[in-house]
Amino acid sequence: MPTTDQLLFILKLIAALGCGLVAGAFFAFSSFVMGALAKIQPSQGMTAMQSINVVVINPVFMLAFMGSAAACLFLGIVSVVKWSQPGSAYLLAGSLLYLLGTFIVTIAFNVPLNDALAKANPASPEGLSLWSSYVSAWTMWNHVRTVAALAATASFILALCRRAAEQ
Repeated sequence: MPTTDQLLFILKLIAALGCGLVAGAFFAFSSFVMGALAKIQPSQGMTAMQSINVVVINPVFMLAFMGSAAACLFLGIVSVVKWSQPGSAYLLAGSLLYLLGTFIVTIAFNVPLNDALAKANPASPEGLSLWSSYVSAWTMWNHVRTVAALAATASFILALCRRAAEQ
């Protein structure tokens, strides 16, 4: 039977890996996907992004995205309860970075932009106008999500290292 410390180690590792996976997915969009979509015909880029926004809602991505949020919520609470434990500040920082900078930013900014894009007709003048503002706004918020998820990953790795150094 694993101990509480062993289970917490596993959860910290899962959080680090999950945040890293999400950071990588967002990094791809920030570094080249959105740029590529912006370079093709606007109606094609818009149609492709509409398709991406449907396909991304799948069990694999949602497990990484939502599972990381659940792990961060739990680890954030644990970090406060066990504040005197080595690495607790890193756990809290990683949890807050992911929950606020990745999860909440997604819900508050990227999802509403995606919802508006889903309703737009790529062949209409309104749709094309929306697309040009969508690309810049969505990408800017995606940069925030990318940096936050990457910083959360680093914080969880530091928490794991700090805990190991104390043992």
